Amino acid sequence: MKAIRVHAYGQPPRLDDVPEPQPTGPDDVIVRIGGAGLCRTDLHIIDGWFADVIPADLPLVLGHENAGWVHAVGPAVEHLAVGDPVICHPNLTCGVCRACRAGDDMRCARGPSLPGLTAAGGMAELFKTSARAVVKLPDGAEPAQVAALADAGLTAYHAVRKAVPALGPDSSAVVVGAGGLGHIGIQCLKAMTPALVIAVDTSDEALKLALHYGADHAVAADGQQAPQVRDLTGAGADAVFDFVGEDPTIGDSVAMLRPGGTYYLIGYGGTVTLPTIQLVLGEITVAGNLIGTNPDLADLVVLASRGKVTLHSAGYPLEAANDAIDDLRHGRIRGRAILIPG
Repeated sequence: MKAIRVHAYGQPPRLDDVPEPQPTGPDDVIVRIGGAGLCRTDLHIIDGWFADVIPADLPLVLGHENAGWVHAVGPAVEHLAVGDPVICHPNLTCGVCRACRAGDDMRCARGPSLPGLTAAGGMAELFKTSARAVVKLPDGAEPAQVAALADAGLTAYHAVRKAVPALGPDSSAVVVGAGGLGHIGIQCLKAMTPALVIAVDTSDEALKLALHYGADHAVAADGQQAPQVRDLTGAGADAVFDFVGEDPTIGDSVAMLRPGGTYYLIGYGGTVTLPTIQLVLGEITVAGNLIGTNPDLADLVVLASRGKVTLHSAGYPLEAANDAIDDLRHGRIRGRAILIPG
């Protein structure tokens, strides 16, 4: 089968012919890929960001945002049938540790087991996963249209779900970065809370996308976004969701909060350096967010099936993976890029 593999960090991945995966374990599921999302984490993997933290055996098949149809199953899998449309959680968990039994999948005791990083991913024609990681889609669903829910959507949903108790009818929330994750975060906020939603971005096109997907206001990140947000909200936002997480957005995001507000950090790459007096006097909470749980993904699939969350995406054939990577690196993609096997 065809697969996109990293052979050396810092080098473009290659389209290779590789053996087809087989269901060798009782709970294995082989998925015929309908769509595999491309995100900045894939760029970080290609560039070797995780090489010292989470070592991988190269060559490595990329792809952690995977959806498709069941192709084959192990003998213990009884709730899935060949042909079922499915989406795959991006962490292969044990299912029996304390965290897994509590539904806190991202803290599985055996640590992260991430397709496209620690195991072969789904930028291929076939993908091997576990029954526990698979969430069924409604009959007739098009996997390519929802593949990025497996990470981008899941991460945005997870952060918003944590904020729901604090976002009542008179509340406000800011989404920093209205791109691949941010446009999903906006939709989750509108579907799950009555909060006023303000999008902040450097790109006019991204701000137009934000308004299209339900943001109440769009503010340019031109250095004056904090006072503009305070003008719109009165005292600052109850929650700021930073989907960028780089040095320029961190201080500005906290400056947009009201006293007692919460800064939800979702993107990564920068360093959080904030004056302690600002946090203490303002009673500001900083909350990190790591992907999401299996129940989160199942609930997000329900929102998507009801039309509450849709993905703005561009499709690329698997053979054009490096075109998609180049477009993502240079900011030419609005929403998400999806690789689709021929």
